[in-house]
Amino acid sequence: MDLCSVPCPAWLVNRIVQAGGSISFHQYMDWALHDQVYGAYASGQLRIGRQGDFATSPSLGADFAQLLAIQLVDWFQQLQQRVDKGKSLSLIEVGPGEGDLSADLISALEDLCPALIPRLELVLVESNKAMALRQRERLKSVTSVPIHWRSLNELAQAPAIGVMLAHEMLDALPVERLVWRDQRLWRQGVCLENVDSVAHLRFTELFLTDALHSALTEARMCLGIQIPPPDAADGWCSEWHGELKSWLSQAASALLCGPLLVIDYALEARRYYSAMRPCGTLMAYRQQRASGALLQDPGRWDLTAHLCLETLQLQAEQQGWTFLGESRQGQALLALGLAERLHALQSLPTSQLSAALNRREALLRLVDPVGLGEFRWLAFDLRPKPSLDAEVGELRCRFLEDPVS
Repeated sequence: MDLCSVPCPAWLVNRIVQAGGSISFHQYMDWALHDQVYGAYASGQLRIGRQGDFATSPSLGADFAQLLAIQLVDWFQQLQQRVDKGKSLSLIEVGPGEGDLSADLISALEDLCPALIPRLELVLVESNKAMALRQRERLKSVTSVPIHWRSLNELAQAPAIGVMLAHEMLDALPVERLVWRDQRLWRQGVCLENVDSVAHLRFTELFLTDALHSALTEARMCLGIQIPPPDAADGWCSEWHGELKSWLSQAASALLCGPLLVIDYALEARRYYSAMRPCGTLMAYRQQRASGALLQDPGRWDLTAHLCLETLQLQAEQQGWTFLGESRQGQALLALGLAERLHALQSLPTSQLSAALNRREALLRLVDPVGLGEFRWLAFDLRPKPSLDAEVGELRCRFLEDPVS
């Protein structure tokens, strides 16, 4: 549960005072995560990995990237059939964290398809300087492909042909919080209050903006999503991902053609905007611990909200993306050969028993239905633009096929 009132750090007191005494939760989340001096990501406060603030699939070992690389090779080969085989190809990772996934993917691609490497470049899209520094250190050993750090806007100046990955990235985009109170829908805000002469943070309610009202109306008209649900109790709260449309537009501008793979926690609208989920999906993470105290120690916790499958798909299609399909991570990795890897561990010599058991544990964590296995893989395709003399055919997604037996 959210704490009603928590101490506010001096840097944030000044920001809120300058803003007039209250800000939207969207603005609070943006500052808490991405402020270049005090934000949890931009300042380098957060660490990703087993020994960090939270673990991700790539941080459990190289198997995740090696399985994902099977899908990437298939996509790159299909792209080569679409366009001139002499054109270069790009692997673009947006929000690359510590750089583990990119490093492991390049290594896996070298093994799976060495003929691809001379045509390939790695592009990392990272807005947080502290994270970019750690990525550069992690990727020092990668010498087989050129590596560039670019913004999506910079990529739009010379769009690429390739594959774009957004792994656990969209859940960190700032969200609006919606609150049903006194038979009215409000935009949740954050304000200051004086407690024993000390500035504290607490939630407040703000009027909906015209843009937010229009977006909710569109969701109701196009998707039948009722926010709040008819049986919502007073105080019901949930999230709205208002930044997705802009991000998906920028992502589309960065590519001439190619797929986008989103890997993140996501729920169907009927589960997302349910009266049975009265506090939404937002959680704070730090030192491998989850908390519902969203205002506690701003700038020192990760804040993350699940995606809504239907609204993500709608907004993607509005920006020119073709939806190819989605799957839970457990099913996706099984389709790419995870079961074969588990079986192969049985043939390792007893001298490697400890390493085999550790790998087995990591592989099982990747498909655990109550953990990482519940991640959704969502694939979108940006068809070749008319200016690109290319064949247009639907991309095949191996991760959506039946599991390898």
